[in-house]
Amino acid sequence: MSMQDTITSKLVAGFGELGHLEVMNESSGHNVPPGSESHFKVVLVSEDFVGAGLLARHRRVHRILADEMTRIHALSVHAYTPDEWRERTGGAPMSPPCMGGETGRNRAG
Repeated sequence: MSMQDTITSKLVAGFGELGHLEVMNESSGHNVPPGSESHFKVVLVSEDFVGAGLLARHRRVHRILADEMTRIHALSVHAYTPDEWRERTGGAPMSPPCMGGETGRNRAG
């Protein structure tokens, strides 16, 4: 199982119902060998964060991923309550940034 899949499954198991979860391997943007699994970003939305400060939210995520934290270099955590997420996104999940795809590579500039 990949580290990304492991992180995902542990967060799903470690929280009540998640309103949104993204686990992104950002290793390719760092000076690491191809295929590395060393840098991750997690975006999660949970009722469990209501009333919890930012530090408490991060600590909870880090506790759930304690074993994985010994094998990865960096984890960026973005933890929101459902209300915070709705304010941030307008109620719809954010789309990933467009990388251009085939049409982006074939355009004359």
